[in-house]
Amino acid sequence: MKRVNLTTLAVCVAVCLAFAYIYAPWSHTPLNRQVKVGFIYENDESTVYTHNFAAAEDALQRQYGDRVDLLIRSDVPERETAGPLRELAEAGCDIIFAYTYSDEIAQVAPDYPATQFCQISRKNTDGVPYPANYHTFNAEIYQGRYVCGIAAGMKLRELIDTKKITADEAILGFVAAYPDAETRSAYSAFLLGAWSAAPEAKLRVRYTQSRCSYGKERTATEALIESGCKVIAQHSPTLAPAMACEEAALRGTLVYHIGQDRNTPDVIPTSSLVSVKVNWSPYVLAAVDAVINRRHIEGRIDANVHGSDVSAGFDRDWVQLLELNTQNAAPDTQAALDRAVDAFRKGKLDVFKGPYTGTNPATGETCDLSKGFAENARSSYPAFNYVIDGVTEE
Repeated sequence: MKRVNLTTLAVCVAVCLAFAYIYAPWSHTPLNRQVKVGFIYENDESTVYTHNFAAAEDALQRQYGDRVDLLIRSDVPERETAGPLRELAEAGCDIIFAYTYSDEIAQVAPDYPATQFCQISRKNTDGVPYPANYHTFNAEIYQGRYVCGIAAGMKLRELIDTKKITADEAILGFVAAYPDAETRSAYSAFLLGAWSAAPEAKLRVRYTQSRCSYGKERTATEALIESGCKVIAQHSPTLAPAMACEEAALRGTLVYHIGQDRNTPDVIPTSSLVSVKVNWSPYVLAAVDAVINRRHIEGRIDANVHGSDVSAGFDRDWVQLLELNTQNAAPDTQAALDRAVDAFRKGKLDVFKGPYTGTNPATGETCDLSKGFAENARSSYPAFNYVIDGVTEE
């Protein structure tokens, strides 16, 4: 009997300790009081990226009104994040959202255990221990890239079939910041989507080597247009690629644009096809709800949970397809896009699967896609860091 009682006591102690560990961060957060929410951005709302993320601020205000007090820090360089982060924590922020890839968030978090730190996904989180009050999140944006690729491929197919271009001229362009897994996952999904309609397509990628530079993005786009790209997508934060495509189209150059995080038909009506965006509001609202109700953040998120890291796609509305410009899109494009989005929502579309091989430029490692590759299976940060045949990086 004594053995049973001791065992029961040990189990109870273990459960209590686990409970205390999970809910310790909320011990200094009284219920039913105003919650301070901090936001840190690398850029400001003049960039499409930040403007899109700031929509989550509006969603918070609509949901909670005066119950939330927002403190914003914009134009914070990645390597200078610690100072503004400490300012927000010391100002009493209960939760801080950092729209930056800085390593400093995880380093600062242990100093402020009463504050929750939520950062867009960063590299090497899988299996790495982080502070209990540190969280990462991101959308499974490769899904949106694939769907946009379908629109691009169908446009190429139309141009080839109407003999406006030859199969050899079916070239796609992609403007991005750095050659990393985030970019390669994005442009590969884009190309694979295009191949579903135009297997002749080739892709040229131009890097700006800058996180945010209107001038460099414009220069990269102009170079892609000059090289003969007919549809150009971007993984960069400004409107420079869109404006460069529009100006070229107005001069008579055959080129179209795939946008990110913003509807573009009203800005570039001559060249726009479609855009994709990340909807940050579901995560931000759920994380703040967790703080208000003293709950563990990952327990309140409707997403794919990887420890203290979460991700989701079309199925949870974290990825959204924006307005198709039917004036420029090929016939039946909307129906094709709708079918693809529906397939993603039902979990019935494998993007990185087919008779293709990819090579990691840094290691020489190859990936046989005939066996399939499950993106975001273990982390919200993309893992597909391969260059597949048909891609040229510049």
